[in-house]
Amino acid sequence: MTTRDPRAKGLAAFAGLLADETRAACLLALFDGRAWTAGELARHAGVAASTLSEHLDRLVAGGLIAEERQGRHRYVRLADARAAQLVEELAAQVAPGTAAERPRTLRESGAGSAMARGRTCYDHLAGRLGITVTDALASRGLLRRDTGFALTDAGLAWFSAAGIDLPRTGRRPLVRACLDWTERRPHLAGVAGAALCRHALDAGWCVRIGSERAVKVTATGERALSELLGIEARQLR
Repeated sequence: MTTRDPRAKGLAAFAGLLADETRAACLLALFDGRAWTAGELARHAGVAASTLSEHLDRLVAGGLIAEERQGRHRYVRLADARAAQLVEELAAQVAPGTAAERPRTLRESGAGSAMARGRTCYDHLAGRLGITVTDALASRGLLRRDTGFALTDAGLAWFSAAGIDLPRTGRRPLVRACLDWTERRPHLAGVAGAALCRHALDAGWCVRIGSERAVKVTATGERALSELLGIEARQLR
């Protein structure tokens, strides 16, 4: 007689959280790293506020999002980096280019191009920008990719020299590979990826554009990335 794994019921219930287009749309929207109000998410998902509230309750109960209340407003965000990693890795398995995903307007096409060029993936850089930076780190011997991602001693020294602090608190890995859903290759994530992205935004190397997660490298960023990683400006445009 086969004994069913006691985790099977819980796993099925958890998978069910993602088996709804409205909940999936909410999780992907929260990848910009900020907290959204329930009303903002309802408009984004194209559903009534009451309907959205039910979906959010399920996502909170399932541990995928966290909520905060300020006055009459309900703010939600991704629960943590672990939840973000799970959703991103699942999203990366979705085959691109289906008819439903093709842009319907010039505006959608432009937004899609900007996201593919450079964006934030929760709290680290993604798109061609993320891949370019990851490749540059590897080519200069700062990042190893042969047995998974790992910073070399030279890589640790590079982050320190660039003034990018790498906090070693919590259980989050220092570096990890995150599969890029547009480039279909892994980019840098983990503590180091988040620290690099935060520094790029704080130092003005990158700026956010539009209402999505898209980012653009500034002239300051082009100079900095050329000096620090030997990346040519044309690779960042």
